Amino acid sequence: MVSRIQTPLVLQHYSFPMEYYRSHGGLLMSSGEPIRVFVVDDHQVVRTGLQAMLESEPDIVVVGTAASGQEALDRLPSIEFDILLTDLRMAEMNGEEMMQRLRKVRPDIRCAVLTNYHSDEDVFNAVKAGAMAYMLKTETLEQMVSTIRRVHAGQRCIPPHIAQQLAERVGRSPISSRELEILQWVARGMKNREIATKLFISEFTVRNHVISLLEKLGVRDRTEATAVAIKQGLVRLEDD
Repeated sequence: MVSRIQTPLVLQHYSFPMEYYRSHGGLLMSSGEPIRVFVVDDHQVVRTGLQAMLESEPDIVVVGTAASGQEALDRLPSIEFDILLTDLRMAEMNGEEMMQRLRKVRPDIRCAVLTNYHSDEDVFNAVKAGAMAYMLKTETLEQMVSTIRRVHAGQRCIPPHIAQQLAERVGRSPISSRELEILQWVARGMKNREIATKLFISEFTVRNHVISLLEKLGVRDRTEATAVAIKQGLVRLEDD
């Protein structure tokens, strides 16, 4: 096989000859049926590009696309598919919530995430929601196709650097929903008294939550807490 320069997924568009699949462990499904992929992404150019690239492979067919998690939920009951390939951050309903809802009615669903984001919380929540693979949109087509085939075979595919993030996130003390709520306002520069007024709790309670947050995040002050929270994906100050 002629070697190729690895280019980003958005630029790469090629397929391998049939002989390649026959000589690499029979990557085509034994039944000869293609792997059916449903794509969810809120950018039309991404959906169109993914469909064109994936269908350049002889063993993959895109059976449908959706622009949001809600649209996917509406369409999927009437579609036969093997792999759900989804973005995470989307308007109306994100990929995490969509995967959670789908797994309630179809526990055996196989999901793969393809996204631009990989904060600790993005990774943790995606895997928690049932993602079997986590890919960034900088992946090459070859890498993405390989991952789709592996997920179809029942394997989990988490890159080493993403797996390290996940391990570190799992090892941290969990932040409660109330602490997370307070952290959002701390990151926006609000003082304890202001937060207490907004949440209808005492200033003393807010202070205790802030102390707990500093300890759990491993930081010394509110400024550091904000920086770490943004890096880990606990806080988003602007819409993505």
